[in-house]
Amino acid sequence: MAAVLDTGDISRALKRISHEIVEKNHGVSQIVLLGIPTRGAYLAARIAKFLEEIESPVATGTLDITLHRDDLRLRPPRPLLPTVIPTGGIEGKNVVLIDDVLFSGRTIRAALDAIGEIGRPKTVQLAVLVDRGHRELPIRADYVGKNIPTSSNESVKVNLSEIDGIDSVEIVGGK
Repeated sequence: MAAVLDTGDISRALKRISHEIVEKNHGVSQIVLLGIPTRGAYLAARIAKFLEEIESPVATGTLDITLHRDDLRLRPPRPLLPTVIPTGGIEGKNVVLIDDVLFSGRTIRAALDAIGEIGRPKTVQLAVLVDRGHRELPIRADYVGKNIPTSSNESVKVNLSEIDGIDSVEIVGGK
């Protein structure tokens, strides 16, 4: 395993992403953050804290995409996680989807389908802690903490203190 980001790196990346969100959207008044469980939800909460420090509180929720995945039949069943849409909804808002790793783009495609069932936002933007490449769909992130090129036989493991007791990003496998 090769550690590529530590606690400080992750914090700086999320703080930078937060500033970029404020700049691109001319403030946070029309922003809704939706974290994709599990780790994306915790990253969304951290970004929400940074946005509050920078400007003001921002509506934050979670978006479970399980039933919208195109690989349901290929994976073992997993429990559904709660989708929590903030009061005020997403209608006409700038939704920022937040996930830990962007890989093939299939999770984000599923998230776009899930959003379509909830409402019609003004825009949908994507923030990820790590973009590792290998896209299978034409999806790109608006905000990236770190681009980490990987081989197809490697994986990226994101550890967050809320779940794993430590903040780190590691490349696993390979050779």
